[in-house]
Amino acid sequence: MKFKMPMALLIFFMMAFASGLSLAKQLELPEITPEGLHRVEGTRLALVYAEPGADLGQYQRIYMTDAYVAFKKNWQREQRRDYSNRVTPGQMESIKSEVAELFRTVFTETLEKGGYKLVNELGGDVLIVRPAIINLDVVAPEKQSASNVYTLSETAGQMTLYLELYDSVTGDLVAKALDPKADRQSGYIRWQNRVTNRAAARRIMQSWADIMKTALDEAKNVSGQ
Repeated sequence: MKFKMPMALLIFFMMAFASGLSLAKQLELPEITPEGLHRVEGTRLALVYAEPGADLGQYQRIYMTDAYVAFKKNWQREQRRDYSNRVTPGQMESIKSEVAELFRTVFTETLEKGGYKLVNELGGDVLIVRPAIINLDVVAPEKQSASNVYTLSETAGQMTLYLELYDSVTGDLVAKALDPKADRQSGYIRWQNRVTNRAAARRIMQSWADIMKTALDEAKNVSGQ
């Protein structure tokens, strides 16, 4: 099942993260969303809203949709400033597919190792997870070129997680989160390629997966499940 983020929401987040302001100043965050979710302070993600009294501890199984993936605004245009950096629409689709597949792999491995079962059916103990990767900025994508092209950079790029959690029985939105992350800067210039890109993406996704598993574990401990 594929999740399609509303275009207006996607554009909003992309424009927000294009500036250098803090998250709060960028988005002028409300305390309560139109869905009735309340802003949660002190989390390991940049922005979290949750339903008051929501009990994530009741969920033992996870139904996860395919991650929606979108590049940073004008990313392709920036890549095409130099002919050697030309990236075709087909290559962009391949990158998005690979990112979505890697996201599912990392989250599935982490959650299943933590005792949570990934399922394809809905039920009373099933939490629906709808992820999206937006503002994707790959510094050195694979390119079609007559000669080898190398890119030097301190970082492989950045991406932002947008996550929605739903109760599978009622369809209620339980929580949603937003978290931008950039690949760690090594402090020195190095070659960037598909291998370093994938390694950087996995590191970032692993941190998100660990945060989600920890949140579910803590909720189970509180509820005594």
